[in-house]
Amino acid sequence: MKNHTPFRRLSEKECEKLHSASLEILQRTGVRLHHQPALDLLKKAGASVSDGNRVRIPGELVEDALKTVPHEITLYNRHGEPAVPIGNFRTFYGTGSDCLNILDHRTGERRKPLLQDVIEGVTLCDALPNIDFVMCMFLPVDVPRMVADRYQSEAMFRFTTKPIVFVTTDLAGCIDAVEMAEAVVGGADTLQQKPLTACYINVTSPLQHNEEALQKLLYLSAKGLPATYIPVALGGATAPITVAGNLAIWNAGSLVGLVISQLNRPGAPFITSGWGASALDMRTTVSPYVEPEKQFIAQEMAHFYDLPMFAFGGFSDSKLPDQQANIEAALTLMTNSLSGSHLVHDLGYLESGLTGSLAQLVICDELISWIKTSLMPVEINDETLALDVIDEVGPDGHFISNAHTLAHFRQRWYPTLFDRSNYDGWIAKGGKDLGQRAAEKAEQLLAKHTPEPLSGEIQKRLQEIVKQAKPQETT
Repeated sequence: MKNHTPFRRLSEKECEKLHSASLEILQRTGVRLHHQPALDLLKKAGASVSDGNRVRIPGELVEDALKTVPHEITLYNRHGEPAVPIGNFRTFYGTGSDCLNILDHRTGERRKPLLQDVIEGVTLCDALPNIDFVMCMFLPVDVPRMVADRYQSEAMFRFTTKPIVFVTTDLAGCIDAVEMAEAVVGGADTLQQKPLTACYINVTSPLQHNEEALQKLLYLSAKGLPATYIPVALGGATAPITVAGNLAIWNAGSLVGLVISQLNRPGAPFITSGWGASALDMRTTVSPYVEPEKQFIAQEMAHFYDLPMFAFGGFSDSKLPDQQANIEAALTLMTNSLSGSHLVHDLGYLESGLTGSLAQLVICDELISWIKTSLMPVEINDETLALDVIDEVGPDGHFISNAHTLAHFRQRWYPTLFDRSNYDGWIAKGGKDLGQRAAEKAEQLLAKHTPEPLSGEIQKRLQEIVKQAKPQETT
């Protein structure tokens, strides 16, 4: 999406206060790092290490990191063309990863996903015009569990030409995904210069940084490849329940990743967290996705630092693609668009991230089209003002058959999924609700869309990487 004037929820002074609070957490409380090379990097740079792996990071290291980190990152498509320039207030949309369930658009059944569901999800993303980057959506149960990430990566590289954000279980999976990407684009140098992929790194909590997350961060930063670094914090559990306290600790955890990436390789591309301040629902103990309190705030901090961000929206806590699901999807897509979020992922998610729906993804694509149109600049000139036409038609005529109308009516937005028929017209088309129409559209797109294939040689190389990883299941 093009730049627009963003909505601001925090002032610069409030952002500075949150930043200072995060620095105090890092210097006063410190964090535990469960990976010795990361500890060594920080200790050498002047951080204090005590109690084995508790690190207190001086604010100067954060400020130094902010001077070397790139402020924009571009993701490229399979053909090496710039597709997703992350930065400023440009917003791009994509799916998420590893849903434990799928709501089958053909049967309405909530079931465990299969590899074919991953393939169909990627294929649908490739077909939908408003999906800018692709994630695997589902965690398939019909492949070996410990190497499912290799199957997911292979499916993404095979069935879309769009930029990819991948998630892996461990460092080995990350290495294999990068090797696949290098095979697709033609080598390590090409991938670094024109990255097709970014890695989504989940971190245990803002104050506990697990070994796998740190390993991946060091590996990717050393190669000069983009990585998100996202701590998991739940208000009332692993973070304060208050929005400000939650954001401060969440932001502190993200800054740890920033510092490590820049110490490891100054100038390494780094993507910070574009959401935060989540909290347990104290009535249900569920971690809801769609909370009004946290909207806009983490995005403000990413813009305050002028850092690329990984945000999320287009999802719901509902269990079906019903009224709640689409209200929540629309609200979160609009708040992300208004705040200038960069990579907005998890489109099509239901049940607080536990279930994915291809029908809901189709609805999100339509919502994005509407939102993009609503935020477009208005062209005001002699032709669009049409003063001569107005004078010609006058108070007694009409514009329905006027040449000006015929020349411009196609410039208005027309839905491909939402219904604008009168009642009789809607009944004539089957009287179907939005969820039914979305399921049909998903099926139609899957039936007619064929993703551009990789060469046989590259497909064979991807399959070899997957096959080589299989023995890890039994270790």
